[in-house]
Amino acid sequence: MDKVNELKEKGNKALNAEKFDEAVAAYTEAIALDGKNHVLYSNRSAAYAKAGKFAEALEDAEQTIKLNPTWAKGYSRKGAAAAGLGDYMKAFEAYNEGLKHDPQNAVLLQGRQEITAAVLQHMQGMNTPMDVDPPSSNTSSTSTSSKPAEPSKPAEKPKPAEPNPDEMTEEERKKYFAKKEKEAGNAAYKKKEFDVALKHYNAALELDPTDITFYNNIAAVYFERKEYEECIKTCEKGIEIGRENRADFKLIGKAFARIGNSYRKLEDYHKAKTYYEKAMSEHRTPEVKTSLSEVESKIKDIERKAYIDPAKAEEEKEKGNELFKKGDYSTAIKHYSEAIRRNPDDPKLYSNRAACYTKLAAFDLGLKDCETCIKLDDKFIKAYIRKGKILQGMQKTSKASSAYQKALELDPNNAEALEGYRACALNLQRNPQEVLKNAMNDPEVQQILKDPAMRLILEQMQNDPNAVKEHLQNPAIADKIMKLMESGIIQIH
Repeated sequence: MDKVNELKEKGNKALNAEKFDEAVAAYTEAIALDGKNHVLYSNRSAAYAKAGKFAEALEDAEQTIKLNPTWAKGYSRKGAAAAGLGDYMKAFEAYNEGLKHDPQNAVLLQGRQEITAAVLQHMQGMNTPMDVDPPSSNTSSTSTSSKPAEPSKPAEKPKPAEPNPDEMTEEERKKYFAKKEKEAGNAAYKKKEFDVALKHYNAALELDPTDITFYNNIAAVYFERKEYEECIKTCEKGIEIGRENRADFKLIGKAFARIGNSYRKLEDYHKAKTYYEKAMSEHRTPEVKTSLSEVESKIKDIERKAYIDPAKAEEEKEKGNELFKKGDYSTAIKHYSEAIRRNPDDPKLYSNRAACYTKLAAFDLGLKDCETCIKLDDKFIKAYIRKGKILQGMQKTSKASSAYQKALELDPNNAEALEGYRACALNLQRNPQEVLKNAMNDPEVQQILKDPAMRLILEQMQNDPNAVKEHLQNPAIADKIMKLMESGIIQIH
């Protein structure tokens, strides 16, 4: 399972770096090793969705739900993928189904709200590939310029007559032709004919320079063409115009988010964070919230890496070593911790700090450092020996013995490992009366032996040794049996 977790982390890093194909490849490899892991399918669904592959994202989301029907995130993944495919009904049903399992889930509630708004806009004929138009001050003009209904809708009313520009005021005429230019720009944008789209959007802006929608659409073209500086300038101008004309806060939020996306592409993550926060203050969406979280993680990672300095880590380690020799373990821990911050991939630093924790009887912290040390270097014998000593201190003799065995596999002649293993073996073979006396002084052992259910299980094990296999499938019972084994009360061969 370590390999699966390693691949999952690799996929997560690639996804955060917007390397979607790499993320998909890593998650796919992990799924090949653990096909029942719903989190892997969920993560790959997110990667597909980010890459615009919504059909694949939907398939993975449905597999996530199949593997874990009560997990809310599976339904949010399905809703996002279905929305990306334009299947609003399926998206709405997915969000509703997820809310049955987690009624207060913010992502599901937000997703359902956005899908509802999108459907309403679609029904009103205002759903375009880009941004929506701001509300018109002239009600009759708005109704006569709306799009015809979708062909798939039954019992359509006769299409209203096309408005006559000659009968409009000068202002209405400009807005009418501006909207026509925008629609032509949207059509070109969908075909990725960005030069043509830009021409139409600029024409729309000349006719109606008060509409933030046109600025947002022009910025979208610049973003697609990787002209991020121009995208930022256009969004800033659009926000200024939008504020002056009291534009819909969602459109202003979209402009801020696009600036954030541009700075993210330029790898200016602090500015990206600032603009994502501004976007969230205007209109909170799951996409912007996710982008903000990813950028914050990226900033922390950059700061962590910038702090790394192996030379200073070595200096701190030496200070820790001197204090350890003097018996000042608490202060030594501070220096080892600083050394770890300066060089987090050096397993020896974790091993040294684990030694301090052991001296202070902080066995849980020491054990955690040993596990980290082994994860960084699974051939580091000292880590297994330290782990064995800590487990002995925790009275977990069987686990301590296993740690020493691992050390002996790496070096059969290691004196410390041999001594620790022999001590564990002797401890497991103590005089039965002494074992019972010591065990009955252990409150945890007493509690286990007083448990009627455990007493019945122990009786079953005594009459049928094979019964232990079945009971060990239950984690709670397995922990209690392990405790009795470590205390020497029972033995399983």
